[in-house]
Amino acid sequence: MGMLNDKETIEVPGSVLLLAQGRNEPLGLRNAPARTSHSSLPTGFFQEAPPHPLPDEEDVKKKTKDGQIILDPQPDDSRNDPLNWPTWRRDSALLSLGLYCMVGGGITPIIAAGFTDVASDYSINVADVSLTTGLYMMGLGIGCVIFSPTAILYGKRPVYLYSAILFILSAVWCALSPNFTSLILARIFQGIAVSPVECLPSATIAEIFFLHERAYRIGVYTLLLLGGKNLVPLVSAAIIERLGWRWVFWIVAMVVGFCGTLLFFFVPETFWDRSPIPRSRRHPKRPSLFSRRSSTRQVSKAHLHESAIPNGEKPAVDAGEEKPVENHYEPTSPISQPRHKRAHVGFAPGPDSESTFDSEHMHTSAITTPTGQAHATQSTSKDESRAVGEPMSSESPAKADSMPHTPRPVVSRSQSNSSAWSRANWESPGRLAQPTPVMRNFNSPYYRHVSDDYFSIEEGHSPRPAPGTVHSDTESEKMSFSNLGTITRGQAYTHALRNAPPKSFAQQLKVHYGRLNQDKWWKAAIRPFILFSYPAVLWSAAVYACSIGWLIVISESVAVIYREGSYKFNALGTGLVYISPFIGGVLGTAVAGRVSDVIVRAMARRNGGLYEPEFRLVMAAPMAVTTVIGLMGFGWSAGENDPWIVPTVFFGVVSFGCSLGSTTSITFCVDSYRQYAGEALVTLNFSKNIFHGLVFSLFVTEWLTHDGSKMVFIWLGIIQLILLLFTIPMYIYGKRARMWTVRKNFLEKF
Repeated sequence: MGMLNDKETIEVPGSVLLLAQGRNEPLGLRNAPARTSHSSLPTGFFQEAPPHPLPDEEDVKKKTKDGQIILDPQPDDSRNDPLNWPTWRRDSALLSLGLYCMVGGGITPIIAAGFTDVASDYSINVADVSLTTGLYMMGLGIGCVIFSPTAILYGKRPVYLYSAILFILSAVWCALSPNFTSLILARIFQGIAVSPVECLPSATIAEIFFLHERAYRIGVYTLLLLGGKNLVPLVSAAIIERLGWRWVFWIVAMVVGFCGTLLFFFVPETFWDRSPIPRSRRHPKRPSLFSRRSSTRQVSKAHLHESAIPNGEKPAVDAGEEKPVENHYEPTSPISQPRHKRAHVGFAPGPDSESTFDSEHMHTSAITTPTGQAHATQSTSKDESRAVGEPMSSESPAKADSMPHTPRPVVSRSQSNSSAWSRANWESPGRLAQPTPVMRNFNSPYYRHVSDDYFSIEEGHSPRPAPGTVHSDTESEKMSFSNLGTITRGQAYTHALRNAPPKSFAQQLKVHYGRLNQDKWWKAAIRPFILFSYPAVLWSAAVYACSIGWLIVISESVAVIYREGSYKFNALGTGLVYISPFIGGVLGTAVAGRVSDVIVRAMARRNGGLYEPEFRLVMAAPMAVTTVIGLMGFGWSAGENDPWIVPTVFFGVVSFGCSLGSTTSITFCVDSYRQYAGEALVTLNFSKNIFHGLVFSLFVTEWLTHDGSKMVFIWLGIIQLILLLFTIPMYIYGKRARMWTVRKNFLEKF
């Protein structure tokens, strides 16, 4: 297909093998680096279909009421899980947030139709008034860097509410500004306040809706945001015409106050940690004397003599003895045998006595030793590069085969929403607690085979621990999650909600829930900037910045062309021009996704069913045609004093092409680095606001006044064409560039 493969491997992260409808096989998972910090956007976990489905596996997974769709992600059984909220609750959160985003999205060019009025009030040039837009976009870029890591650490609800308060204050400041300097400063703070509108709503939607519900809801959010960018300036133009430009900000403060009230009552905290606790690949450390003694107390002497010690052998007394003891008993139940410390990881016989299993459905085995010590599983650096789930070599194959196996319950990635508490007891080295059943619907067939022995301890059959406590070896270790290195604050927060009764409407109004993640704020803030070293992200950032930026440039020049030029429009007439880009944007958004998907499927079919993210770059061709023609046509027609409808139509053509560009850049970036989607969205928005919105606002209006619209927009069209020509090497070398970034691993080395 004209692309160069990597010289060393064909498995590059981002490539997907399209096996059948609804079943994909992502390649390169073993090469993909693991994240070292959290993201504002749920990155998700690939779910690979096993070659031999296990019995009743489809029945165990939760489905929609009609039973036709398997829910993705799988929700918890708790009513506090945002995915289990009533539909009206989730849709009201979407509409409340969408209305707030609609108002925030239209603030960028809100006084574009009144530039001449602002210049007259402050006795300055119209070209200088464009700084109110450029510096506002600078505030947007700064705010994304501030609020995105803050939302990761403290949740999205406090960020939304505090930003709404700052939004109201900045709007009042703009309305009361006594001079132009004060207005500029107010607009900068207004940009910071509005920035969560660009970087957080998509993550909120992903947290409260299932995968099959998101497309429609994302469409609603996109339509509201796009409508705000084009319809709010139209409304503001009518206000400027009747009441003056200051009243625009007074009305904005009132509307945002109403939106903030909706956010307070209908948008609760949506954070819910669904990430599984990965199994550590480090060699288990030699257990301390305290842990060995605590393990000995938990295993009854009768059980050790009857089951663990073979006939004719004496139990070892020396606790430091390393020699393993073989035993030949047959396990009676996969969950009735206690867990012991000498644990070797390997494959256990499956239902059909097969020796090979899919890596997602492997069993692990445990062997009993009288000393209670753990043998470190020997592995090399080559073994550590394998995908999680591959068998790890033990001391010798002969020893491994001669040792009895106690299979664990099957674990798959679809069970990633299981209790962090249960996984901690399951995965942590040296545990003797029985394996914890994965959180499922208690009416599912899975629990027909789960005995009540799990809810008892080896000695005494104590009752199930109370919610919020951690099952542990000894009483001294029954403390908090701080005892377990694998438990994060987010998982502890989620576990507390999972075991709590359903929260009432009033309880969900709480604003702040404390720190949800232990990541460093500055590290989360700097990660989006490191992504500029990734070629696919750099290309996407440049294209996205220009796709949105050219619309901002035109909005800054609307007053110069339509009000001060030969057309002599009033403020309302200038605002009505924005109907054209609104129509073009809606059409572009509707067409871009469908056409791109059709092209991608056709190219993947010709490529043997292998999808590459670079296939998305084919959309650069129609994007280049529409944006270049639209920019040059807009400037040429306005410079030649053609009828007002001609540049207005070209304005709509530019909006159509820019919608193609923004959609293509985002999909290509996310498909290339899905695990970094949250940081990448911040990178794209920062580029759009700073490198294009701010920079061009510093000179484009003055350039337009001196050289005329014809010369300016012809040069802008040439700049756009030169930029899009870099798509050709990106298409050819994109796959190699993706693998190069995986090997360098800049983001996780930081």
